[in-house]
Amino acid sequence: MLMVSVVAYTAYLVVVLGSVGDGPLAEAPYVSPLLWSVGGAIVAGVVLNIMAGAVVPKGARRKDQRDREINQFGEFVGQSFTVIGGVTAMAMALVEFDYFWIANVIYLGFVLSAILGSIAKIFAYRRGFHPW
Repeated sequence: MLMVSVVAYTAYLVVVLGSVGDGPLAEAPYVSPLLWSVGGAIVAGVVLNIMAGAVVPKGARRKDQRDREINQFGEFVGQSFTVIGGVTAMAMALVEFDYFWIANVIYLGFVLSAILGSIAKIFAYRRGFHPW
């Protein structure tokens, strides 16, 4: 998820920033690139998950209590950015920001959530995990 999120969001930024031209950023065409980026990330995540499942031996696929706790911890940590993005987007909507900015804040919140959650899981596996 870490790599998929970073690559998809970087591609989205390159496309949107490359299409700005001389006008303001908020007028850049963003809807289609955003939808393609999100859809591509979902498909890539599913395909990579299937490929990883096919390569990993059957005995290694079982998850124990530690695996479940690390996954839960990573999801919990990552969800903070989903909430931050949602609250920020709501505040932006209340003061009537342009749709471009609201959509991009929500998307950035999702991306940061995936990145932070993945980093937390990797860190917990590499450095050890101590449940609260």
